Amino acid sequence: MSDPGNYAGSTDRSIGQLVASATAEMSALVHDEIALAKAEVRQDVKRGAIGSAAFIAAGVLLLFTMPMLSFAAAYWIHSSGLGLGWCFLIVAGAFILLAALIAFIGLRKFKKIKPPEKSIASAKQTAAVLQKAKPHPRPSIEAAAIIERSAVSGSSLAKKSVEGGSGQNKADAVARSST
Repeated sequence: MSDPGNYAGSTDRSIGQLVASATAEMSALVHDEIALAKAEVRQDVKRGAIGSAAFIAAGVLLLFTMPMLSFAAAYWIHSSGLGLGWCFLIVAGAFILLAALIAFIGLRKFKKIKPPEKSIASAKQTAAVLQKAKPHPRPSIEAAAIIERSAVSGSSLAKKSVEGGSGQNKADAVARSST
């Protein structure tokens, strides 16, 4: 361990000043760490945006090349001696088959989607527990004490609920009125 007396000026500083200094340095450290994290996130977001823009540009260029590739394929088939109209129909049919295959793959993926069974079971279990939950009954000793206190203090609400209980336990009526 290092001796605190070895540092220059350590004898001149009080404990309060040392705590204040440590707090200020810790605060500065936290602020610097936050600034560093912000700079790193900003740089990552910028890289992500540039990468996304590059992928979008590549997709647009690929989309623009589709008609040219279609014409090239049709003319290539035409070079074998088939009529130009039939060549374009063959290329269109190939695109229709390709689209149907992609749609079939997408449909199979959608059919594999299942409802969140664990979450549903957990929610049903929680609902069942909550439906069975009843408020914790108060012991009759506490209810009797509440009746005595309300009678002594002259609580009009407690008296009304005790008198007009309509078949309920008087202690329950008083307990409800006092809460």
